[in-house]
Amino acid sequence: MTTLTVTAKGQVTLRKEVLRHLGIRPGDKIDVDLLPGGKLEAVAVKTQPASGSIESFFGSIENKGNIHATLKEIDEAIKAGGAGEVGVADDR
Repeated sequence: MTTLTVTAKGQVTLRKEVLRHLGIRPGDKIDVDLLPGGKLEAVAVKTQPASGSIESFFGSIENKGNIHATLKEIDEAIKAGGAGEVGVADDR
């Protein structure tokens, strides 16, 4: 058990081993539930990646037509488009 000290302002600082146990890093949030018997439960808040981050981009584009292309096919399409050989109407 870890014992914490309450400051004059009524604040408690969680020790590094407690934060590590909860998986908390700087900037993360903690939900605290008050339980009967003067107890509390602290749980790390699971947050979504920030809007505009690479993590939020992955999986964000739907492939409704189930279109898949190899790198070779993509390269050929780029070359054909640059040469004016295909237009938007030729799109799959």
